[in-house]
Amino acid sequence: MHTVWKGNLSFGLVNIGIKLHSAIEDKDVKLIGIHKDCLVPIQYEKVAPGCEEGLVEPEDIVKAYQYGANKYVIVSEEELRNLKREYEVESVDLISFVQLEEIDPIYFERSYFINPMEGSERTYVLLRQALERTGKIGIVKISLRSRQHLAIIRVYKHGLILETIHYPDEVRSIQQVSNLPSEEQVTIQMKELIAATTLINQLTVPFVPEDYKDEYRTALLDLIETKIEKEDVEVKSVINPNKENIISIMEALNKSIEQTKPEKSPKAKSASKTKKATS
Repeated sequence: MHTVWKGNLSFGLVNIGIKLHSAIEDKDVKLIGIHKDCLVPIQYEKVAPGCEEGLVEPEDIVKAYQYGANKYVIVSEEELRNLKREYEVESVDLISFVQLEEIDPIYFERSYFINPMEGSERTYVLLRQALERTGKIGIVKISLRSRQHLAIIRVYKHGLILETIHYPDEVRSIQQVSNLPSEEQVTIQMKELIAATTLINQLTVPFVPEDYKDEYRTALLDLIETKIEKEDVEVKSVINPNKENIISIMEALNKSIEQTKPEKSPKAKSASKTKKATS
């Protein structure tokens, strides 16, 4: 499993060498755009609308922040590197401990499995057992993918897991949602509430993740598999782009040579016919 991050996890004066591995695998079926006649993938070129240069080269692209209409402040790569070095979290410190139910699920972002480096197995098990015994989770800060994250560490089955969570200012207030009805505006009859509660209780079952499938993805994969089995596939032979360029250039040169050949004068044509007749 690919290692996303490795370093030290500090638990008081106890250091645990750890590695992080993504716990989530994207199962989305990727469909690409191709030209319906040529059957080649579509490429998207970078352009600057209104710029005389047309296509933009990678070295001509800089990072900027838009703070108003047509107003930008440019941030150099060096400035970004300096900030990253200053605020990058190289060692993860357990800041505090809370109850898991204190954090609303809206805050959770992405999950990573934690495993110990060689020599840290004992302290890893110690932290796992201590968290399990107290029923607490740890709050940490960590730098992942050039960004500082707030995260929690908790027990997951027989191991530990780190889950990045959103900062409070990243979670929008529900007050921004319009037309939310209040209990003062809507009156619910007791018999309606009892019936709804009864229905919820009847549909309550233990949560078994394997019982839930992505039906659309399954159907799409079945459709693709059926098309492949029926050989209902579009085949495009792979062409060496350099060879194609050479061929197209030679064709263009030969056509140009033919088009630019000087026409024979009437005297030359007559002499040529006389010579053929004599021979």
